[in-house]
Amino acid sequence: MNATNPLTAEPIRFDTKIAVLLREDLEPWQRLNVTAFLVSGLGTQVPEVIGEPYEDADGVAYLPMFRQPVLVFQGSKETLTAAHARVLARALPRALFTSDLFATGNDRDNRAAVRAVPTRDLDLVGLAVHGPRNAVDKVLKGARMHP
Repeated sequence: MNATNPLTAEPIRFDTKIAVLLREDLEPWQRLNVTAFLVSGLGTQVPEVIGEPYEDADGVAYLPMFRQPVLVFQGSKETLTAAHARVLARALPRALFTSDLFATGNDRDNRAAVRAVPTRDLDLVGLAVHGPRNAVDKVLKGARMHP
């Protein structure tokens, strides 16, 4: 998907990609919740993914959002584990969501739940990644677009 610059009317092409990979066995409400949590971390570490604030015709201001689409994928537990290993090997900006986070009720307990588990034992249900298009594609190998 290409954005259009209203000043030049030429498409804006992004050389990066924002992607979320969800484990395919999640309930619908979990998929939405995990996606929202995952993408919230990217803008804090990769500020260039955030576009300009919005304003409607009446001058009411709205928060800025990502400047580019977020692609959502799904895969098996094994696909997610492999993607996690690849994103770590490539040192790309990433966010994770583990199954343990469904049982916590606050940010402090979320961080403690992740901290308590070695990397190789994390029960991943979601992963978000940002980086060059080809690197993100390689991380997501084996995943398919979310329907």
